[in-house]
Amino acid sequence: MTTGAPTPTHPARPRRSRLRTFLPLGIAAWLVLEIWLLTVVADAIGGLAVFLLLVAGLVLGSVVIKRAGRRAFQALNEALQRGGTPSSGGGNGLMMLGGLLIMLPGLISDALGLLLLIPPVQKVLSAYAERTFDRKLREATAGSFGDAFQQARIHRPDGKVVQGEVIRDEPGDAPREPRPPLTG
Repeated sequence: MTTGAPTPTHPARPRRSRLRTFLPLGIAAWLVLEIWLLTVVADAIGGLAVFLLLVAGLVLGSVVIKRAGRRAFQALNEALQRGGTPSSGGGNGLMMLGGLLIMLPGLISDALGLLLLIPPVQKVLSAYAERTFDRKLREATAGSFGDAFQQARIHRPDGKVVQGEVIRDEPGDAPREPRPPLTG
């Protein structure tokens, strides 16, 4: 049964976001730059010194992450003992991100991680993130999480929308036949 509407010869593909387009290219460029910088520094100060620098970054990053996690846990405990919710993370999330960047092998990521450990930088980034989050929240349309899941579930990749409901019409006491084992 047709509705009289012509069927498209090619299904409409959703436009790819800029982030999905340029993120892999940006990560590849960052990795190439990190490797190049490590080789340049290794030529200048020696391979052993660069290796020790990378190990020191790993140790420092793990200490920073552990300390930030402990501070976040203590803040959560204190807030729960008062009977409230924790007000602000106090930069613990940014400290953890800074520690993770320090742990990654590379000098650029180390510099960015150390930059995230500076309290004024944390305040500026946290204020920016909060403003951005609030703006995105205001721009979002009303609806529940279930509505979003329902919308995501019924749209197929080829652009067709299939709405339906599955109803099983089996008596509750009917014997079930054994299913074959699942093999890959």
